Amino acid sequence: MNALDLARWQFAITTVYHFIFVPITIGSGFLVAGLQTAWYRTNKDKYLKATKFFGKLFLINFAIGVVTGIVQEFQFGMNWSSYSRFVGDIFGAPLAMEGLLAFFMESTFLGLWIFGWDRLSKKMHLATIWIASLGTLLSAYFILAANAFMQHPTGYGMSANGTRAELKSIVAVLTQKTAVSAFFHTIPSAFLVAGSLFAGIAGWMILKKRDVDVAQPVLKMGLVTIIISFVFIAISGDYTSRVMVQQQPMKMAAAESLYETKANAPFSLFTIGTLDGSRPVFQIGLPSVLSFMSTGNFNGVVEGVNDLQKEYVTKYGEGNYKPNIPLAYWSFRLMIGFGALAALLALFLLWRMRKGGSLPESKFMHLSLRALPFLPLLGTSFGWIFTESARQPWVVFGLMKTADGVSPTVSAGNVAFTMIAFTLLYGVLAVIEFGLMVRTIRVGVGKPVEGNNANDGQPLTMAY
Repeated sequence: MNALDLARWQFAITTVYHFIFVPITIGSGFLVAGLQTAWYRTNKDKYLKATKFFGKLFLINFAIGVVTGIVQEFQFGMNWSSYSRFVGDIFGAPLAMEGLLAFFMESTFLGLWIFGWDRLSKKMHLATIWIASLGTLLSAYFILAANAFMQHPTGYGMSANGTRAELKSIVAVLTQKTAVSAFFHTIPSAFLVAGSLFAGIAGWMILKKRDVDVAQPVLKMGLVTIIISFVFIAISGDYTSRVMVQQQPMKMAAAESLYETKANAPFSLFTIGTLDGSRPVFQIGLPSVLSFMSTGNFNGVVEGVNDLQKEYVTKYGEGNYKPNIPLAYWSFRLMIGFGALAALLALFLLWRMRKGGSLPESKFMHLSLRALPFLPLLGTSFGWIFTESARQPWVVFGLMKTADGVSPTVSAGNVAFTMIAFTLLYGVLAVIEFGLMVRTIRVGVGKPVEGNNANDGQPLTMAY
């Protein structure tokens, strides 16, 4: 493998790994804030204990997420210096805003929340977790806006010598359709992930008959969060797909294995193609559904891979502009499938618990609750794999190919060394993360505590 292949693998590994912690952190912050709000309003001890218990899990993921995010950013200077020089003026602006504004905001107020239990009034202390959670939303938006420029460049102009893209309108970069649609699709996904994590842990606690009074309201909150989030994901996903058709038609064609331009285009339920991804061999589809998803009209015309390839050759010059179609096709379906499984399982659990019923103590239920936190995580991971891989061969669509963005002086050996080092580091972090999470869950909620804010002046991490 050459330096380009290794650099792409390294960035893919670090990005997917980092994004495990991002949705957990975003969604968990708001769910913990909701639990603390319930304690503030009712003064019931079960909500306080739930806030502290799930707050610890939230903090563990936040800390590991920060570390993995820093490692990820190193690669722009190490492996992708040509890309950084070309679009740094634009790409760096929202990232700087994220670091100087959003991350500063969330980390500051999160610190106040951790150490302010017995130093701030209950109302002020509650405000800190809500502000920190809002900071995670702001942080997500800036990062998604930077990524959206890679998907659909806007708000820029080329330098006089044509070697750099220069920022002309930060408003255009931050408010374009791709950024807005990505935000309203990613945030409900984060709530789906966090709701599944909370519901899975709470369900396990109930089946183990541990802290049932604390776990029951959290289980219901998590399950309801899953269902509501999935509805918003479906709505935002429909809008996102139409934006995708307008701006990156090759991506949608690859996601559906649609090789020829068609009216009444079918939505593919199952497709087997040739090994090189050049044509379908066997396909089962729902007639006209893809046309409706793409254009809002069952008779709408959807461009196919082969026709788009010819169009791009004419527009951009000779080259292969087809992404890895089998990867795009299956990652798109796995993204939807894992999210839908989590939503169906949540509906089933709520149905079994209707009218105050308890969870069935079966082997299937134990396995389902253990699997529940991982289903949406797999879905979001495959979603990012689809988003980034189906944009290829572009690192910035229509402006710069991925092959042109790699650092020219970094050898394959250099990249291999850092990839091995980062992979080992991430392996260690995975062991630490999993160990801390499992230990915290096994220790449980802990004994009731007393004091003005029920913490006797101890920071949250020392509460038990």
